[in-house]
Amino acid sequence: MATTIKNTDKAMIPEPALRRLPWYLAYVTLLDERGIEYVSSTAISRELNVDASQIAKDLSFLNIKGKTRIGYEVKRLCHELQEFLGFKRRHNAVVLGVGSLGGSLIHDSGLGNYGLNIVAGFDINPDIVGKTACGVPILDISSLETTISKLNVEVGIITLPVDHAQEGADRLIQAGIKALWNFTPYRIRAPRGIVITNTSIYAHLAVMYNRLEAQKRIDDNA
Repeated sequence: MATTIKNTDKAMIPEPALRRLPWYLAYVTLLDERGIEYVSSTAISRELNVDASQIAKDLSFLNIKGKTRIGYEVKRLCHELQEFLGFKRRHNAVVLGVGSLGGSLIHDSGLGNYGLNIVAGFDINPDIVGKTACGVPILDISSLETTISKLNVEVGIITLPVDHAQEGADRLIQAGIKALWNFTPYRIRAPRGIVITNTSIYAHLAVMYNRLEAQKRIDDNA
């Protein structure tokens, strides 16, 4: 059964639909930049390879309906999608583990365009603690709790080695974090009420390699 995400201001929306909304936003943002005023679900479908009826259903969760024979107003669609997805609101975050991946996320200024405001990184490596990355301070792990409280942090990004993932998550939760973005392949356990999003690069690699090998076998037998 699909996970359901609750937005009290809008509607109950299934996770698959929620994952598609940023695709629509990226496309209509391009249209807005080109000065295009209206777009149909058929046009979006053609560009994104998503069924037009599915697009209409997804957008209905935002109470957005297109006009007959005209389509959706692009500017309004951009605005409503950004608001619904939370990209226009600032969400303070910290990175736990400033290695190559954690450092890359801090350097990714584009995340700020989607509402993620990384205010600090934490590590135990004396070679990087006390320094800054793109203006973001890299602090010793001992100051985690006070920093989270002081800066009103609500998101913890975990880029630790897998054997420290649960320990790091526990500490973030105890410090008051309500949402965890987990980049490790470890399935973190958390109390009810804590939001967890898992982004495993290794899992995506496994899927890609598997599909690549399968396609090679198909090509070889063709």
